[in-house]
Amino acid sequence: MKNFFKNKKILITGHTGFKGSWLSCILNSFGADIFGISDGRINSLIYNRKIANYRKEYFFDLKEKKNVKKIIKRIKPDIIFHLAAQSLVFKSYLNPSKTWQSNLLSSLNILEASRDLKKKIILIMITSDKCYKNKEIDRGYKETDELGGDDPYSASKAATEIMIKSYYNSFLKEKKNIRLATARAGNVIGGGDWSNHRLVPDLIKSWKKNKKVKISNPNSTRPWQHVLEPLSGYLKLAQMLNKKKELNGQSFNFGPNKKNNFTVMNLTEKIAFFFKKENFWIIKNNKNFHEAKLLKLNSKKS
Repeated sequence: MKNFFKNKKILITGHTGFKGSWLSCILNSFGADIFGISDGRINSLIYNRKIANYRKEYFFDLKEKKNVKKIIKRIKPDIIFHLAAQSLVFKSYLNPSKTWQSNLLSSLNILEASRDLKKKIILIMITSDKCYKNKEIDRGYKETDELGGDDPYSASKAATEIMIKSYYNSFLKEKKNIRLATARAGNVIGGGDWSNHRLVPDLIKSWKKNKKVKISNPNSTRPWQHVLEPLSGYLKLAQMLNKKKELNGQSFNFGPNKKNNFTVMNLTEKIAFFFKKENFWIIKNNKNFHEAKLLKLNSKKS
């Protein structure tokens, strides 16, 4: 894998975010030539220009189609990891319009800009495990299951997957120089994630102030995984997509083993044990917005 990425021009959108920062550091250790596009918000404590050693960073909104086209034409990347998005269910209720634009239009602009390139390019489009129409089933969602969403965030991710598939079939399928896949990852935790309305950061920030944290949906199950797990999957997917053309246009789930799914309360209790904060929380269900109670991924394909 290290040899595959060495000296390749790689564009990471959302490079100042949680997963984007980690991915930048990994690729720099592989000797890749890294470029980043972000709206300028620093959403990760891992973000560090010196560690990632970016060739060039660009700060603008990916909804700006002309800028996206201009920068991609200038860089001519070998691989694009498109991670930039509005990533919180809670925020999608506060600003549904921005959520739809960030998640759908930014992805469309990446595809439009890449379509014009004459060189070989690999596109890894990151969406979400929440793109599936949630039917509260225990077996774990497969890539062939129905897409959909009852909240603005989930619906925007489902719409993005549908758009990418239709764009691929309409414009990219016959192009020999472009290979594309979408990646649907579960709930990611790990160092450097300091966003609001995420379970682990909320716990630690509250406990640091000796305050009880408010826990909503304690019995909800999520496919929690450490950040290095899906990132290793994205990297392997890019490598295999380059090697196997039959993977072109496909989608892949990246989540934990089915037996390793935890509820919100399971994870809270495990973290509380290490911080000596057992029972230092308040259960407060939020009735203002909908979240799935049971969410599992089947990652056998990946």
